[in-house]
Amino acid sequence: MGEWSDEYDVVVAGSGAAALAGALAAAAGGRRTAVLEKTALLGGTTAYAGASIWLPGSRVQERAGIDDDSTETARTYLKALLGDDAAELREAFLEAAPRVVEFLESDPAVEFEWQAFPEYYDAPGRTARGRSFVPKPLPIERLGELAALVRPPVDRDRAGLSHDPSAPLAQGRALIGRLALAFTNTGRGDVRTGTALTSLVVEDGRVVGVEARGPDGPVRLRARHGVLLAAGGFESSAALREERAVAGSAEWTMAPEGSNTGEAIAAAVAAGAATGNLHEAWFCPGLVTPDGRAAFTLGFRGGLIVDGTGRRFANESLPYDRMGREMAAATGPLHLIFDAKSKGVPAITIPAADPEEHLAAGTWVKAGTLAELAAKIGVPGDALAATVERFNGFAAKGADEDFHRGEDIYDRYFTGGGHGLVAVDEGPFCAARMVVSDLGTKGGLRIDPDARVLDASDRPIPGLYAAGNTTASFTGPIYPGPGVPIGTGMAFAYRAVQAMTSEEK
Repeated sequence: MGEWSDEYDVVVAGSGAAALAGALAAAAGGRRTAVLEKTALLGGTTAYAGASIWLPGSRVQERAGIDDDSTETARTYLKALLGDDAAELREAFLEAAPRVVEFLESDPAVEFEWQAFPEYYDAPGRTARGRSFVPKPLPIERLGELAALVRPPVDRDRAGLSHDPSAPLAQGRALIGRLALAFTNTGRGDVRTGTALTSLVVEDGRVVGVEARGPDGPVRLRARHGVLLAAGGFESSAALREERAVAGSAEWTMAPEGSNTGEAIAAAVAAGAATGNLHEAWFCPGLVTPDGRAAFTLGFRGGLIVDGTGRRFANESLPYDRMGREMAAATGPLHLIFDAKSKGVPAITIPAADPEEHLAAGTWVKAGTLAELAAKIGVPGDALAATVERFNGFAAKGADEDFHRGEDIYDRYFTGGGHGLVAVDEGPFCAARMVVSDLGTKGGLRIDPDARVLDASDRPIPGLYAAGNTTASFTGPIYPGPGVPIGTGMAFAYRAVQAMTSEEK
């Protein structure tokens, strides 16, 4: 075996919310810790996110007076959605959730506040206004030189721009910035960007370090107490998506360019790790952008989505993962139909949609009549006309008899409390190309309640831990509510570090 390039107590692969929460727990506990990030910037998909965090029963909800949130109501909700599948992982998550929040907020760099956002299913245990919370905005000057390492919002990042220097970091950038600041402030944390994990070092059946490719070539880093893999999924790998039958496309994922191509999962599999849920992702509708990528789309305030036959197939206002799954099952191509009243796409898109750019690129088409619009997008004209006429009838009566749009509290969250059924009857008419996008895959390494990676015989691989989208999520095909990917990732990363501590000799 070769010489170690450097030695740490803990090595963390990845730099999203799960990775940085685990790294902070390790460094705050007195352990020298390295964070390895393959790209030049920290944060991964978390940096693009709204950064809702689903950690039930914490003091954040208590401060906000959310009296229908508790560990018990969250348990009721999860059991209603998931049954007893992965019950041990569910209970481990619920037990850790309030402890993670208490630990994180014990650092002055980390501050949270509750934000209303409905959960995604009408099921027992659901809270009336949601139980998720968000990081408080972070003045960019507090970060100093670290600010240049935090990934900017998706619109600026895709355009090659850095942060707006006149505005604080918000949402996912605030979460990454706060965690990175707390981590480096410990004095025991090293951030190594441009450093891609290539393999795990195994001695006598135990993972004792990693091999990586850094800016100056290969490095070999020892991890005395453990390696935590929290480097995202494989959504950016077209080959792996095809092999594992993941809906959508690497071209349309919301993952940052150059990230999340599955190296951490592959390294663990080479060391004997077992995997699960490899066909799963956190899906969402995507509006095709002029550069061929997709914009995360939610919060429909109007319009209707039709399939390749010119007909509606679902409630467009469904929570985004649920609508993404409906889109994956539909016959394409898919289009959002809207009219002149909308003055642009009637939804929230991230990045924002510029009508003139879309029309020039052909990702939107415009026509004076529905018949002309149907011809331009290749759907039967009579079917599209009948679909719009029926939808307009629902708008007139305020009730969607086909798909119940506007009935659930989630549907009404983005419409000011209204049903969101707006007649499409004022030309010119537009059609925007829609595709299945995602916020990351959710299939990967199988873990136990302490985030120890399991082998094919369900035995923990000593020294190896995983969290976030590098793992097979215990929620399976369900996305229970805003912030579940971030919250569960942070909780299991925290548990991983606690397990390392208990196993130290």
